[in-house]
Amino acid sequence: MIVINNWSPRLIKVCAAGIIVNVAGALISTVFQLDMYMDAFGTIFVAALGGYVPGVAVGFFTNWITMFFLDNKEVYFGVVNVLIALLTAFLAEKGYYKKFSKVLLTIPATIIMTSLLGAFFEKLLVFSVSFDSLQTWERIWEQFIENFFKELPFKSFSIIFTFFALKFIPTEFKESFLLLGKMQAPVSAEMRRAIKAHENSNNKFVTSLRTKMIAQLLLVTIFIAGIISLISYNIYTDSAVSERKQLADGIVTMAINEIDPRRVDEFLELGFQAEGYSEVRHKLTAIRASNSDVKYLYVYKIMEDGCHVVFDVDTADVAASSPGSIEDFDESFEKYLPDLLAGRPIVPIINDDKYGYLLTIYKPVYNSEGHCTCYVGIDFSMERIHDYGRLFIIEVIALFSGALIFIFILSLLFIENNIILPVNTMAYCAKNFAYDSEEAREHNIERMKSLEIKTHDEIENLYSAFLKTTADSMHYFENLKRSKIQLAVMDELAHKDALTGLKNKTSYNQATSILDADIAEGHAKFAIIMVDVNYLKRVNDTYGHERGNDYLINAGKLICKIFGEERVYRVGGDEFVVILDGEALAHCEDNVKKIRSIIKNFGSDESLQPWEKISAAIGVAHYTPRDNSADEVFKRADSEMYKNKLAMKAARTD
Repeated sequence: MIVINNWSPRLIKVCAAGIIVNVAGALISTVFQLDMYMDAFGTIFVAALGGYVPGVAVGFFTNWITMFFLDNKEVYFGVVNVLIALLTAFLAEKGYYKKFSKVLLTIPATIIMTSLLGAFFEKLLVFSVSFDSLQTWERIWEQFIENFFKELPFKSFSIIFTFFALKFIPTEFKESFLLLGKMQAPVSAEMRRAIKAHENSNNKFVTSLRTKMIAQLLLVTIFIAGIISLISYNIYTDSAVSERKQLADGIVTMAINEIDPRRVDEFLELGFQAEGYSEVRHKLTAIRASNSDVKYLYVYKIMEDGCHVVFDVDTADVAASSPGSIEDFDESFEKYLPDLLAGRPIVPIINDDKYGYLLTIYKPVYNSEGHCTCYVGIDFSMERIHDYGRLFIIEVIALFSGALIFIFILSLLFIENNIILPVNTMAYCAKNFAYDSEEAREHNIERMKSLEIKTHDEIENLYSAFLKTTADSMHYFENLKRSKIQLAVMDELAHKDALTGLKNKTSYNQATSILDADIAEGHAKFAIIMVDVNYLKRVNDTYGHERGNDYLINAGKLICKIFGEERVYRVGGDEFVVILDGEALAHCEDNVKKIRSIIKNFGSDESLQPWEKISAAIGVAHYTPRDNSADEVFKRADSEMYKNKLAMKAARTD
C-alpha cells in the first residue's frame, strides 16, 4: 500500500488538471472537427513535472473518461497515452527537459512512437486487416505518415510549452514529487550517489533484489495478462459459436418449412419434372442468399449407399448436384451414420479443413407418421469467428495493456519505496558506520535515526531492530571501553609498586619469563643489576616511616635517572633490580660506575637531608651461555651485590 503524504492533495489536483486538459483537448478536436490529436498535452506536462506515476495516471484515465463523452473506441488507444507518459517521464529524468536543444530531440521521438502505435491500432481494430500481405504494411505505413503530420503541430507545441512552463515552477514544488510513495525521510544527495555507485559496482554475477523483484513482477504481469486474454477469448469464441449454431439452426428450420415430406420420394425420382420442384428450389436458394455465411444448402435422403440428392442449391463457386444423384458420405460423418440411417437428429459438426472453417447441421424432416423422409443440411461459414476473434484479442490487449502498465508502474513504486530504498539506506548506514571516535559514533546513530522508515510492515520491524541492535552495540561498546579502562588500571596497579610507582615483583617475573624464552631460543643477551638500599631501618627509626618512604622514593628516582625507568623494578622492601638489554647493555659498566660515584658523593654532601643521601650496594651479572635461566643470572648479581655490601660495611667509619 502506498502511503498518501501530506502533499498528496497537491498531486491529485495536478493529475486532475492534466486529465481535464486532455479531455478538453479531445472535445475541442471533435467539436470543431480538427484533424489533429489534442488529448496528450496534460499527459506530457504532468509526466515531465511529476514523473512516471502521475504521468501514467493522467494518460490512463484520460481515455477511459473520453470513452464516455466521445467514442467508446477511445479506450483502446489509452495505451498510446500511457506510453507517451512513460517516454516523457524517462526523457525528463535523463535531463532532456532542462535544455532547449535537448527538448527539441524529444519531439520526433514522441511523435514517431505515437504515430506508429496509432497506425497499428487503427488498422488492427479493423478485423479485415491481416499481416500476411505487403498491402497491409503499405496501408500501415500510409496511416503512420498521415498520423505523423496530424500530431506534429500540437505535440510540438505541447512539448515546447512544457519546457518553458517548467522553468517558472519553483524547485521545491518540483522536488516535492520525488516524495511520492516514500516511506522514509528524504535521502541526502550524497547517500543517493553512494547507493547508486554501489549498485553499479556490484559483481556482474550478482543479481540485485530490485532486478529479481522486477523480473518476478514482470512475469506475473505477463502471466495474468495472458490468462485473462485466453479466458476472455475462450468465452468469446464459445459465445460466438453458440450464436452461429442458433443462427444456422434457424436457417435450417426455415428450409424445413419449405419441404413437403410426402413428396420427397417424388422430388427425388422426377427432380425438375416434378410439379412445384422449381418453386421449392427457388425458395431454398432465397434462404441461402439471405445470409452470406451460408455456403451450402441441400436436402439429402440418407440411404445405405450414400446421400441421395433431393435438392442442392447452386453457389458462385460450385454447381449444384442434380436430383437423384448420390453423394459419398464425408469422413467426418462416419460415426454419425447409424443415427442418420435411423432418421435420428445428430449434433452440429464443426470442421476446419480444405473446404474452410464450417459448421454443418443436418436436421431431419419427419412426415405425419413420425418417420424421417430426408435431412436438410447446411454448411455455415465460421470464418468470421476467426476474424472477430482476432479483433477481440486485439481489443482486449489494447484495453488492458494501459491498465497493466499502470499497475506495473505502481508496483515498481511500491517495491522501490517499501523495500529497495529502505534496505539500501540501512545497508549504507551500516557499511559507513565509523567507530573512530565517540563523536563519529553518535553521528552515525543520528544518521540512522534520521531515516525515519515507516513502512508499517516487516521492513519497519527490521529498521527498528536495526536501530535497537546498533544502540545496544554502542552501549556494549561503551561498557567494554570502560571495562578495558578499568582493566588497564587494575593491570597497571597489579604491575606497579604502590610507593615508588615503579614496576613491581609481578612485572619482574613476567620480564624474566620473556628472558627465559630468549634463552631457550638461543638469542638471549642481557645483564641484571641488583641494587640493595642501605640504612633504611636507621632512617625509619630516626626520622619516621614517612621519611623512610621518601628515602626509598629518592633511591628509585636515582636508579631510574641512571638506567631508565622502563628497566627498573622494585622487588623487595629495599631491593631494586635493573634489567639491561639492547643498546643499554653497552653502557652497563659506565652507568654502574656513575651511580656508585653519585652514591659516594652523597655521603660528603652536607647540603642534603639524611633521607636524600642515598646509599646502596650494587651487584652486576651478565648472561652467559652457561646460564639456563634468568634466575641464575639474578643470583650471581645478588651475590655480587652482597660482596659490595660487605665491602661498604668494612669501609664505614660511622
